[in-house]
Amino acid sequence: MWKFANPIKHPIPETRWPTADESSQSLLFQPIQIGPLTLDSRTWVPAMVPWRATEDGFVTQDNLDWYRRFARGRPAALVVEATGIRDIPSGPLLRVGHDRFLPGLKKLVDTVGEASHGQTKLLIQLIDFLAVKRRPDKAKYFQRFLQITSHHRRTLSELTGDSTWNDAEEKRVRDWLAQASEEIVARVLNDRELEALRFGYRERVTDTQLPHIKDLPQVLPRIFADAARRARDAGFDGVELHYAHAYTMAGFLSALNDRSDGYGGERENRVRLPLEVYRAVRERVGDDYVVGVRFLADEVIAGGNRINDASYFGVEFAKAGFDYLSLSKGGKFEDAEQPKVGQAVYPYTGQSGYECMPTTLSDARGPFGRAVPLVAQIKQAVNAAGFHTPIVATGGITTFDQAEAILQSGDADIVGMARQALADPDWFGKVRSGRGDEVRRCTYTNYCEALDQAHRQVTCKLWDRKELDEPGITLSPDGRRRLIAPDWP
Repeated sequence: MWKFANPIKHPIPETRWPTADESSQSLLFQPIQIGPLTLDSRTWVPAMVPWRATEDGFVTQDNLDWYRRFARGRPAALVVEATGIRDIPSGPLLRVGHDRFLPGLKKLVDTVGEASHGQTKLLIQLIDFLAVKRRPDKAKYFQRFLQITSHHRRTLSELTGDSTWNDAEEKRVRDWLAQASEEIVARVLNDRELEALRFGYRERVTDTQLPHIKDLPQVLPRIFADAARRARDAGFDGVELHYAHAYTMAGFLSALNDRSDGYGGERENRVRLPLEVYRAVRERVGDDYVVGVRFLADEVIAGGNRINDASYFGVEFAKAGFDYLSLSKGGKFEDAEQPKVGQAVYPYTGQSGYECMPTTLSDARGPFGRAVPLVAQIKQAVNAAGFHTPIVATGGITTFDQAEAILQSGDADIVGMARQALADPDWFGKVRSGRGDEVRRCTYTNYCEALDQAHRQVTCKLWDRKELDEPGITLSPDGRRRLIAPDWP
């Protein structure tokens, strides 16, 4: 995990919790309109991946229990985890790439509606991703994965002074490289081959030599639109198009996207496909359905997008007609730590990952609301362009005073809490009823994130070992952790 050179341990901020009367007068609990939908407050639970679906992407009872527990806290809106739009295997993540997933998704919608008494609106995040392979064993990489070329043979000939490498059989080249030193290997392989050896093979939107990557602009609008139609058929109140972090659409927006087909280079070209996807989705679901977007206020990687790019994209998204803009920060592959052999690279281990999910171990600036100043700049740009599209701020937001100040200052229109809502799904109800002193405060150690990295069912260290004998609860496969937070009377 990426670390600060001189880290500072920041305490969880103290707060004075409001009375019920004060909460009722606060901006946090005032209604807001997002497109055709009215939220009864400005409280939001962003998408989190809980690793509870089947290996085939179907809704399970554990999924239903997970979302039911959040809904019982009655946030104004709840965004269902990043859900795959293709009909391809993707592990225990929800999918919406075929109509066969609809019965389970409809049951999920009904579960949230019943648990929240219709108060919590339910959105679903739609995501596309490219291939990412596990880091291979060195011998296996050279024996099975590296494509031997004339460049390798020529380089070996130059390094060794032995011209027979130019006509050597592949097996000889592979066997020799498998035993070669790191220094020699680094001189023989190109940058992408070295990355595949050290981090695992990873596709990029710029790999246009691959037909399926080249054709993404022709394919993705329809796939996203089909998925959005299914979401509407399942009863979701809206969809959130995932254009953030380490996924396909973020790759198109990135300043690192140098495609030469009109979909890369200048930011006017980089935003082209995201807008085409939006228009296809909007045409499919109609104007009376919520379509939002999640994108990055800053990529936090060398050569990546910065706030000026994000402000430009925000204005373009508002102009196109998105019903809300939800902002995040970082979470990229480019600066991720090297994984162990047999594991996949994880995009939340470098500096960009820290900025996405900061912890109490931080720099002098501290972890709380770290992205809010960027969100405020994007909101200012959108408003200055004449649009009033609601803006969602997320990242290290934990107390009532902090959330209320963000809204009162005009830095954002809606406040999202993911890790704090995981720590205490009843945060919203407790604060609204004047019982904020009963809130279970997130300590921002990223225990939950470590479980996510290991693809284990996500829980919170503040409650997953509590009351394990409570009747009716579901435990993790090893029987050592409960999978949902304890009840609040």
